[in-house]
Amino acid sequence: MPDQPVAAPPEVSAGARRDRTTALRRIVTGRPVRWGFVAATIGLGGWAVAREWSGVRTALVDIGPLAAIAALGAVLVAMVAAMQIWRVLLAALGSPLPVRAAARVVFVGQLGKYLPGSVWPVLAQMELATAHHVPRTRSATASVLTMLVSLLGGLLTALFTLPFVIGRSGGPTPYLWTFVAAPVILAALHPRILNPILTALLKLARRPPLERPLTGRAISVALAWSLVSWVLYGLQIWLLATRIGVTDGSSTGTVLLLAAGGFAFAWSVGFLVVFAPAGAGVREVLLVALLGPVLGTGGATAIALVSRVLMTVGDLATAAVSAWHRPTE
Repeated sequence: MPDQPVAAPPEVSAGARRDRTTALRRIVTGRPVRWGFVAATIGLGGWAVAREWSGVRTALVDIGPLAAIAALGAVLVAMVAAMQIWRVLLAALGSPLPVRAAARVVFVGQLGKYLPGSVWPVLAQMELATAHHVPRTRSATASVLTMLVSLLGGLLTALFTLPFVIGRSGGPTPYLWTFVAAPVILAALHPRILNPILTALLKLARRPPLERPLTGRAISVALAWSLVSWVLYGLQIWLLATRIGVTDGSSTGTVLLLAAGGFAFAWSVGFLVVFAPAGAGVREVLLVALLGPVLGTGGATAIALVSRVLMTVGDLATAAVSAWHRPTE
């Protein structure tokens, strides 16, 4: 009778699996992979700027370098405010980080959105956060919640601004259904609803439950940072629009409301339209549709194009600056 294979003891098999997992984790989180990831995404982001450079150069002639630099400043401050959303939520979950450490995780990790697939930013932030002793489940939870809070802030910004100007600008009525998402997300982010949902999801994923349930104060502070970021992103559009000039006699206040609400609305719709990767194309089309009646189609197209480049430059600049910060071992 042939000898039967002897199964390895459970503890040996489990140990071997842990060793393989540890080795794989060291490879994935190692310095060559991290910097290779940064180099690849910066290259793709730079290529996106170069591809549109001819159109950007023409628009910059009308807008002027000073307005473009001022708009880029608004974008950079808006990105810092958006980073604070993640930092506040992560601290509420039990892992407070200094500003520089949080900036490194968020800004370098978000370069993953230039790679195919929308999951890369979350995965990158999970791995980068481990260098600061943040559990992967906790950082992933903070990243997903940050997206929801940002979406809610964008929808609220649009709701607070566009009704005052949408009649004049002839807004994109086919997309008004997106406002239905605002009360749904607002209710889902209430601690009495959100914490049980997170607990159930973590249990389903066989992960430990939350050590610290989220409080209403933490969510409110995160939402406040989200609103600040959207106002600053709108300021970017307004600074560019003032150089283009209006075509229908709209006041400065009207253009400012349209800029803030239009950008937030276009981003939110792009996020919700799941068949468009990362909202590609949808946001620019909607922004032009909203700004066109006030600024003219040509001016609105130039602003959408320059804004997209400024956002890309902002991503690359914040990642490059924050990458210099070495994590505390």
